[in-house]
Amino acid sequence: MTEPIDWLADGTPYSPRFGDRYHSENGGLDQAHRVFLHGCGLPLAWAGQARWRILETGFGLGLNFLVTWAVWRADPGRPALLHFASCEAFPVAAADLLRAGAAHPELAPLAQQLHDQFWGLLPGVHRLAFEQGRVLLTLYVGDAQAMLRQQMPVADSVYLDGFSPQRNPGIWDEHTLKAVARCCRRGTRLATWTIARAVRDTLAQCGFLVAKVPGVPPKRDNLQATFDPAWEPRAARNAPPPVEVEAPSECLVIGAGLAGASVAASLARRGWKVRVLDRADAPASGASGLPAGLFAPHVSPDDSVLSRLSRSGVRTTLQALSALPVGEAWSPCGVLEHRVDGSPGMPAAWGHGAGSDWSRPADAKALAQAGLPNGAVACWHARAGWVRPARWIGALLDHQAIAWQGGASVHRLRRGPANPEGTANWQAIDAQGAVLAEAPYVVVAAGPQSMPLLDERWVLQPLRGQVSWGDHGAEDGESGASGAPGVWPGFPVNGNGNLVPHIPGPNGARRWYMGSTFERDATQLPLSADEAAAAHAANWTKLQTLLPAVADRLAPAFEQAAARAAHADHATDAAPSTAQDHPAVRAWAGVRCTSHDRLPIAGPVDPHALPGLWVCTAMGARGLTLAPLCGELIAARLHGEPLPLDSRLARALGTERL
Repeated sequence: MTEPIDWLADGTPYSPRFGDRYHSENGGLDQAHRVFLHGCGLPLAWAGQARWRILETGFGLGLNFLVTWAVWRADPGRPALLHFASCEAFPVAAADLLRAGAAHPELAPLAQQLHDQFWGLLPGVHRLAFEQGRVLLTLYVGDAQAMLRQQMPVADSVYLDGFSPQRNPGIWDEHTLKAVARCCRRGTRLATWTIARAVRDTLAQCGFLVAKVPGVPPKRDNLQATFDPAWEPRAARNAPPPVEVEAPSECLVIGAGLAGASVAASLARRGWKVRVLDRADAPASGASGLPAGLFAPHVSPDDSVLSRLSRSGVRTTLQALSALPVGEAWSPCGVLEHRVDGSPGMPAAWGHGAGSDWSRPADAKALAQAGLPNGAVACWHARAGWVRPARWIGALLDHQAIAWQGGASVHRLRRGPANPEGTANWQAIDAQGAVLAEAPYVVVAAGPQSMPLLDERWVLQPLRGQVSWGDHGAEDGESGASGAPGVWPGFPVNGNGNLVPHIPGPNGARRWYMGSTFERDATQLPLSADEAAAAHAANWTKLQTLLPAVADRLAPAFEQAAARAAHADHATDAAPSTAQDHPAVRAWAGVRCTSHDRLPIAGPVDPHALPGLWVCTAMGARGLTLAPLCGELIAARLHGEPLPLDSRLARALGTERL
């Protein structure tokens, strides 16, 4: 549940939980500017920097973030990337956040953008993105001390904020301030409005040089501090190996599927020069060439690692897709999940709180639109939809800092000769021994072809999959979308396989896609006629369980496809339908791969023996949900940024687990 607040007669927000105002009597704007920004030497301190990282201990109504964002926008010397990480144990409702921002007209447009992404804030880590990914807000929902010890973000500035020490002592106690200190580098500046003696003494004990300064009325004094301990701080015991770069560099990305394009886009936004190499003549020629697919959160009663990963992934995917035309390249239409095994799926504690922003039991209307009976067990994923991956990949690679190099079949990687600085480039070598390209860094994102480039360091299992697809007939109206019962649902449905209907095709046609099969250790393409026929049969069998009414509607077409496949060299060569035929069912097939634990692999291959060599692969069947998140994770680790997800989930994706 969101945190309830009261609005006093003078318009000041008040917390019943802590018996305190959310900000000072002057509306908080002066406090944000003079106490926090100016107290940390901003914006002067960030001038000319590639990125700046701010840590805040209490997000509240987001005023400090909005003011900092506005100052960043107005500053011609601003850093290319602004990170704002903030703790909040009790997030307020998005409507209250918007009301607070509306009190300051200059901040109202930014408050609206924040409001639009302020949903689904279950305990954990949430990454919100603004300004085309150049302003990143990382919310730590939970106890500040615990979240900071877990995430360990490195801060260039600290806003020490929260309800007064008398009202909320936990956020000012010794353990929390020690956790803050562990997030600081030497020279990090801290600012706060309180001058409580216990806070001053603890900050000094933690290595800060503390000073009282003139305050913002009605307070006489405020506090400023600089982290400059007399001792050398020790690295955290759970800190990952050091892999940070001093500045944006150059990188080769091997593979132009969604994993490679996501890495390239994340690095390009941070000022890298990226060259993407692929053996095909066009991007998205492998498994990412899927004509249409789904992104949706995974649910489980125990809220498993995959479930939590998928939510972080869906949020990142939605942000990455937001610039594409809705209805043509993608749609955030929501997805119905038919729980064909009868299990409820979702954690019982979600109820009507933040979890229901993500997924909730499907109502009778949604079931009727899908042609399912009232007793069917299903859930509705509100933050889900369909996407055409090739369109998305094209948009990701459309950046002035990204160069495309097709027809580049990389046979192996090797280190080149050392330069005068003692470092060496990675070289991509073709089968004839020629150098295709070189750079100090390389990310292998070549799906099933990744492991040969890494000397078979890990075992990846190839998974061949076929999608069955066809055109909607003229009689196939989209009645389900209007609320009236219809054979075809107006939205995608997943569960036992998935159906994606009503996707725009050429000349105004609409298409449906059904799949996919999972053929382990199969890599041969194209499929033989027998293989295609078997895959069509498997997809139709799944459809009979998933959506019986649609399966009945398509039964003649699938039977006809099987008969044609038996007499064709390849399923995709089936002759077009005639007026007497049902619309033809066609096939598309690709090969993806997965790891031993069914999770992606994203991280450095061996930072000590093979510096600069990274990998992003093994997306399995969840690339649309997880690939953009993996790209952001790699970029965050390279730059020492706050991680875009829970650190425990980052370790579940990292190479160090293997």
